[in-house]
Amino acid sequence: MEILKIEGTKRTPSIGFTPDGHLVVEGRSIPENSIELYRPAMEWIESYAASPATETVFHMKLEYYNTSSSKAILGILKRLSELGEAGHTVKVVWYYQKDDEDMREAGEDYSQIIKLPFTFEHL
Repeated sequence: MEILKIEGTKRTPSIGFTPDGHLVVEGRSIPENSIELYRPAMEWIESYAASPATETVFHMKLEYYNTSSSKAILGILKRLSELGEAGHTVKVVWYYQKDDEDMREAGEDYSQIIKLPFTFEHL
């Protein structure tokens, strides 16, 4: 399985997924087309699900994201949740700026929808 590495820009996050179960999305996510941006990540997770690492940790380090990105993020989280439901260990670490309660609340909202263990940490 190959490493997925997508360089970030001012409008798009960097995405780094490794076969050892370390998945990171970091930066801002306000792309023109979030479906296209996150398609490689979704495809990578589909392949990864066939033979995942002992533990998968998804690090979400976004400082801001738009509505279309929120749908793509939910899609990623749902797929990871399926991996967890299949008996694999999957965790989500949701990072937010200390003074950004909106971003923390967004993570809490996802944690109510997605049945995976979430932890919340300051950037």
